[in-house]
Amino acid sequence: MNQTLKVEGMSCHHCQAAVEKAVKGIAGVENVQVDLAKKEVVVTGSVDREQITKAIKEAGYEVVG
Repeated sequence: MNQTLKVEGMSCHHCQAAVEKAVKGIAGVENVQVDLAKKEVVVTGSVDREQITKAIKEAGYEVVG
């Protein structure tokens, strides 16, 4: 199952890597794709959206949609 989240605060490849690392650390995540231009994170796997949101916020970014 794919989930797409809009994330604010990402502006460079370091941001992209930080978000990717945070989300990949969640059990059940199979794949993570971070698109800086669209400010989107696409997560594949069986994981709760709240867990993804929490991991992104803990990494210092804001989920806006």
